[in-house]
Amino acid sequence: MSTHPTWQKALSSAITDISELCALLEIDAADADLIRDAQHSFALRVPREFISRMEKGNPNDPLLLQVLPQAIEMQKTPGFSADPVGEIQKNPVPGLLHKYLNRVLLTLTGACAIHCRYCFRRHFPYAENNPSRANWDRALEYISQDKNIEEVILSGGDPLVLKDHLLAEFVEQLAKIPHVTRLRIHTRLPIVIPARVTDLFLAWMRESRFRVIVVLHCNHPNEIDSHVLLALKKLRDASITVLNQSVLLKNVNDNAAALVNLSKKLFEAGVLPYYLHLLDKVDGSAHFDVSSEQAHELMSEIKKQLPGFLVPKLAREVPGMLHKEF
Repeated sequence: MSTHPTWQKALSSAITDISELCALLEIDAADADLIRDAQHSFALRVPREFISRMEKGNPNDPLLLQVLPQAIEMQKTPGFSADPVGEIQKNPVPGLLHKYLNRVLLTLTGACAIHCRYCFRRHFPYAENNPSRANWDRALEYISQDKNIEEVILSGGDPLVLKDHLLAEFVEQLAKIPHVTRLRIHTRLPIVIPARVTDLFLAWMRESRFRVIVVLHCNHPNEIDSHVLLALKKLRDASITVLNQSVLLKNVNDNAAALVNLSKKLFEAGVLPYYLHLLDKVDGSAHFDVSSEQAHELMSEIKKQLPGFLVPKLAREVPGMLHKEF
């Protein structure tokens, strides 16, 4: 009998075949050849639990559109590139990105539980940038030598794809660097596989000397069901600061009702909206793009419907800037 935790079973049983996904949702796959080309360019991966929240028979379901390979991804669009936020130039050691003065980001893994089609790192060279345990020392040495670094962000991929003992081991080593005071974890797993919020995960975060911040990635209120609410409650009960960042996506959440309901659902779960990102213009994602003008119109509308603390900051990442643009 397998002894793998439930979350690992969910991870290993994710759907990776377009025909199986369409069959489960009772929809037809149009442009099958071009869709297969898109899937070859950036593989399909979506957990079954996330699929269960999609509406059967609806090819325009907002959760489905985030993960469904489409023929349009193979079209080249001016202004879109493989490295839309200029990360390759800010990559001093494998797996470490240093774009901002007092914080660094570590891509602990290139793996994700779910492949979002708008992912700005869908072309990122993870093969050269995974700081495996053999390379941890290089990243830790870099951080220890720069006393301006106060915060370390664990990202990826998704850092919570890694087992808890590996994460705990890395954080224990990081904690030996006195000028680092905050640990931020960017993750989609508590949304797409809520069982990932295990007792062991909560335990090592509680034991850490760091102030831990978990930044979720949730784009639509339909992503939040009772299982997600329970996982988020566990994070809140562990006194972890939990924020959410979304990406503004055409035909997914580019309407005031979706954004307002998302903020309300997040707050019910003890999560504060943080950022609403304009799309990073990565090759293959142009069909998700929402104009700045429409984005500002949407922000004006949601500000009318929500108290200020539930309004996310509209943000754009500009290559070379030492902060996000608002």
